[in-house]
Amino acid sequence: MYRLLPILLLCLLPLRAAADCVILLHGLARTPASFWSMDMALTRAGYRVIRPAYPSTEAPIPALADSTLPDALAQCAPDTTHLVTHSMGGILLRTHVAAHGLPDHLGRVVMLGPPNHGSEIVDEFGDLWLFREFNGPAGAQLGTDGLTEDLPPVRFPLGVIAGSATVNPVFSTVIPGTDDGKVSVASTRVQGMADHRVVPVSHTFMANDPRVIVLTLSFLRDGEFAPTPNLSEAVITLTGPMTEDPER
Repeated sequence: MYRLLPILLLCLLPLRAAADCVILLHGLARTPASFWSMDMALTRAGYRVIRPAYPSTEAPIPALADSTLPDALAQCAPDTTHLVTHSMGGILLRTHVAAHGLPDHLGRVVMLGPPNHGSEIVDEFGDLWLFREFNGPAGAQLGTDGLTEDLPPVRFPLGVIAGSATVNPVFSTVIPGTDDGKVSVASTRVQGMADHRVVPVSHTFMANDPRVIVLTLSFLRDGEFAPTPNLSEAVITLTGPMTEDPER
């Protein structure tokens, strides 16, 4: 709770003038509410924010991408449109781009914990009835030899943030190397990305971590990540006065 309390202060602080649009695309078995802190920080920084909801456990990934992204992109048009995705949300975007090409007015993209090469969790537990019930057909496509391996390299400015802390030691035992409890750091990397950063956060709550939010803001602004702040520095950055961006 101590990490989230400073973010609540954002509600009390003044906003900047409106600028670009940002789509926040949640992950598997999550809702737009998983991005609430990110939304407040981006709004305060002057972005117009769109948080689409989609039934992540009810359809395969291509169908989810086709039913979610065109409408969200249309809501942002004609503004420059950035995206911040969590987990499977990044795979929806890559699937959409592979099928339909780069969206008009696409700006920069930050992916948080994306399973760009799938997850060993799906390899290990994907055949279990409970896993299939909870994660649906899209979850079943996220194995290490699944849909992600057929996607092309990215062709847009992309920064990836991976987590290196886990609150699920059972899952972590089946994931090789450093992981966030669901996705390995190695799996988050993808050919064509512009920058990559590892932060000591777990998969589920990384979108609300102040350090992750500060890094996201820096990539959307500059096309590269600033040095990773510690937790106190990130809170000060988010609750202090905003610095005007001369390019806006």
